[in-house]
Amino acid sequence: MVVPHHPGGARLARHRLAAELTDVVPPTILADLIAVLAELVGNAVRHARPLPGGVIRVAWHLRPTVEGTLIQLRVTDGGSASSGPRLRTAGLDAADGRGLHIVAGLATRWGVEQDGMGQRVWAEFDRVPAPRPDLVPAAG
Repeated sequence: MVVPHHPGGARLARHRLAAELTDVVPPTILADLIAVLAELVGNAVRHARPLPGGVIRVAWHLRPTVEGTLIQLRVTDGGSASSGPRLRTAGLDAADGRGLHIVAGLATRWGVEQDGMGQRVWAEFDRVPAPRPDLVPAAG
């Protein structure tokens, strides 16, 4: 999917991901996927140039494996003047700098691929169990 290179793009991506995967993955995994996708799109908006047309490309892919399902999230933008996304050390009072630590903590692995058009930041989640229809999350 394509979203605008604007903070509202993260909201659109989160809603679409939730709509498509609600009945496919367990709610706790879906919450992690949504958090990681929001962080990756937010970083693209804050730190990278848009793709032509003022957009960011967002995608997810599910692949069955012997252990469960592998899910990959991808966010493609126009790249930045800096060296690209990397983990930073944020001070206790810092307003930002923790997002990729969240991504690294929730995803099995993540990385960055660059080409002549920009960059793609991806995060993978291994062995996502199949949903259990007999288990219903408690109402909050």
